Formats: sequence, C-alpha cells, structure tokens
Amino acid sequence: MTTSSGSPRRGWLAPVVYLSNNWISQLGAVVVTSATVLWLVMLPSTLRGEVANPYMGILMYLALPGIFIGGLILIPAGMLWERRRERVSGKMPADFPPLDFQNRELRRLLAFIGVTTFANVLIAGQLSYSAVNYMDSVTFCGQTCHTVMQPEFTAYQNSPHSRVECVQCHIGPGAGWFVRSKVSGVRQLFAVAFHTYSRPIAAPVHNLRPARETCEACHWPQQYGGNRLKVISKFADDEANTATKTVLMMHIGGGNNRVGIHGVHMGPGVRIRYAHSDEKRQVIPWVEYRDASGKATAYTSSGAKDAMPGNLDVREMDCIDCHNRPTHAYQLPEAAVDLKLAEGSISPALPFAKKTGVALLKTAYASRAEAEAKIPAAFEAFYREKYPDVYAAKRAEIERSARGVLAVYQRNIFPEMNVTWGAYPNNIGHTDFPGCFRCHDDSHVAAGGAKITQDCGACHNMLAMEEAQPKVLVDLGLEK
Repeated sequence: MTTSSGSPRRGWLAPVVYLSNNWISQLGAVVVTSATVLWLVMLPSTLRGEVANPYMGILMYLALPGIFIGGLILIPAGMLWERRRERVSGKMPADFPPLDFQNRELRRLLAFIGVTTFANVLIAGQLSYSAVNYMDSVTFCGQTCHTVMQPEFTAYQNSPHSRVECVQCHIGPGAGWFVRSKVSGVRQLFAVAFHTYSRPIAAPVHNLRPARETCEACHWPQQYGGNRLKVISKFADDEANTATKTVLMMHIGGGNNRVGIHGVHMGPGVRIRYAHSDEKRQVIPWVEYRDASGKATAYTSSGAKDAMPGNLDVREMDCIDCHNRPTHAYQLPEAAVDLKLAEGSISPALPFAKKTGVALLKTAYASRAEAEAKIPAAFEAFYREKYPDVYAAKRAEIERSARGVLAVYQRNIFPEMNVTWGAYPNNIGHTDFPGCFRCHDDSHVAAGGAKITQDCGACHNMLAMEEAQPKVLVDLGLEK
C-alpha cells in the first residue's frame, strides 16, 4: 500500500495519524499531558531533595510515574484497538489520505511528535529515577507503612545509626542485592495490603545480606580496638533512688594478634560456625571453632548431646550474631528508667521515682493512646496523694519526669505490633538476655573435655561493682 506521495517508506505514517483518532489514544494524550503539568508543578520540590511528607512522596515518586507511563501505554493501545475495530467492521480504508513532507501541516505534526516524544522520555526517565531514589529513602522505609514500621523506625531514630540511610545496611552496594530487595519489597507490599505481615516483625531476618558486605564497610573487626571503659549507672527502688555505678574495662581487641573479643571471634583466619535449634538463634547446642592454623574444634552442649549439626540449621558467625540489634534496639523498663534518671529526664530527687516509673511502664495498656493518657496522670497522682508537700514544691519537676516515663514507653512499646518488653532479645552482653552465655555457658564441651570459656576476664575486667562512688572514676577524674 502506498499513499499518493508514492513513497512506501512513508506509508506507515498515514495509518498512524488515521488510527490515533480514537477516544482511548486521546485519553492517553490527556493523561500524559496532565501528568506532565503536575510534574512541572512539583518539580521545584523534587529538585530540593527528599520529601518530608511520606504521602506526598508516594504521590510524586510512585503514583505520578505510574499515571504518566500508563497514559503513554494508552496511546498505542488505542490505535491497536481502533485498527481491530475498523477491520472487523470492514471500514478499514484501502488507502489513506495523502501525506507529503512538502505539506507544512505534516511537518509541524512531525516536529510536535518529535519534541513531545523527547520530552516524554526525559520526564519518564526523571520520574523513574526519582521513584527509585524515593523508595530507597529513610522516609519511605520508615514512615510510609506507618503501623508496620513504627517500632523499627522509632528505634532507628534513637540509635547510633540514625544518620545512616536504611538501604546502606539492608541493601548495600551492587545491582544484585538491589534487584533482590525490590523483589522482596513486592512481597512485603502485598503483606501490608492484605494485613498478613508478622506482629511483631520476625527477627532475625534470614535473607539479610552478610555483615561483611554492609557493616564492615565502616566497622572493620580486624582493626585493633584496644580496651575501653564502660560505666553502667543503676538506681535502686528505694525512696532515695540510690545511685550506684558499675565500671568495666572491656577488652575489645581485634587486629592481627587475635586478642580481645573481636580478635578471638573475628580475627584473621578465625572461622566460627554454630547450629541453633530455634528461630531467634537463642539456643545454640553446637559450635565449631576453627583457629588461624586451620584446626577445628567442635563443642556440644552437655544438655543436647544428640543434637548434631546435621539435624539443625548451621550458620557461619558474623558481626550480626552478637550485634543483632545494632540499630533497632529496644530497652527493658529498669534499664531505660535508669538511663532517664542518669540523664535527668526523670528527676532522681523525687522519692521512689525509679520504682513508680517502672511499675507504670510494666502495666498493660490496650493502646499507645491509653498509655499516653494514663502514665503521666498516674505518675503525678502518686506524688499528689503520697507526697503532697513534694508535689506542691516540685510540680514542674514532677510533670517533666512524668513525660520522661512516658517517653520510655513511646520508645519501646507498640501494642498494635505486639512489641512488648523483651520482644526482641539483644545479644550484646549477658545481663538482660542470654547473649554471650548462649555459647559461653560452661556447658559446651569438646571431645577432649575442653570447654568454651566462661572466664569473665576474657572479655572484661570488673573495676567496680554497683558502688556509690567508684574509686577508679575518682582517680580518672570522672567523679569528684
């Protein structure tokens, strides 16, 4: 088929122009134009960087690209539909109106199509790039699915990594894990849409990228860390909130000499594997330690002699097995109130502040809204009724402390997600959860009778134990 211009190569243009005259293609053109106008209106906001409001971000970076690309798809879809309808009805012309490049109107049409096509490609590319960036932002990760991610986002904001973007740890560099994360994100999207997600979110994450590819980009376990002083403040449940301090000298170690905590566990040539019998990796009946020379020693818990590794999940140890809550860490009520008392958010001058605060925090509340209404009121009522003189003299201090107790609850408890006290074990240390004692429990024995050590001095020296004024801190000038 040829047009009156006599050029077969130009014959494709006539049916394109003819078939585009249908309501579907015209609707697509309207949608594309509308999305373009909206994009131009929002362009100043996108150029300024990350959008603070998560729902505005969804509109700008997720909904708008979908609308724009959907409009582009409607244009050729309408042409195909019109072509089929014309053929079925027998109205498809044998020849189309002549089109000639000498025709000024045709040249204008082609120029318009070329310019708009280039603009559409440019806009689609910018929107797609912005959409990917937005999906990798902290706002999208932490606030878009508000109820689901509220506990993790709250913990993240109060962590040492609060200025590190989520994707730096959860995805890391490289295309492979980027694609894997987006595929996983589709599954999570359906889980949120149909309310099939776990409450609380299951931990540990079994498909998490190895720590050596994420954590170790900043934290190098082979770097020598030496010894570090750790001071733990604690307040008693008595009327005076008696303060004491425990002082530890932590043997962090590391480096090539394989000393200290990091050196023994993650030093050059050291490889540790373990078998766990529970999903949270809190019960470890079997451990294999391979030293720098390549010698491997297997230790089996005395209470689980039949639990051979072939019957259990075996994992190679990395940073995350001890630092399992490096960012999304939750507190226990006693330790959290101690921290607030130490920093002054809860006044230690108020009688029984520690005991009253912990009791209120351990009370069950149906929702965060109920807790927000009852905790401050109950804290203030305690002093109003039991210590009226203190209440009259220190009312502002009591109200501030009540807000401090509530802040502990808001930081750690999320009834909608079943996140309660102790929902997520923290494996650093061994005071609140088994932690180190999962392996260092004096019951993991090798074939020759050797045990995994439980010697406290292997990890730290106790310089003071719950002393009111530790001499070591006075000597160091840290206490007067």
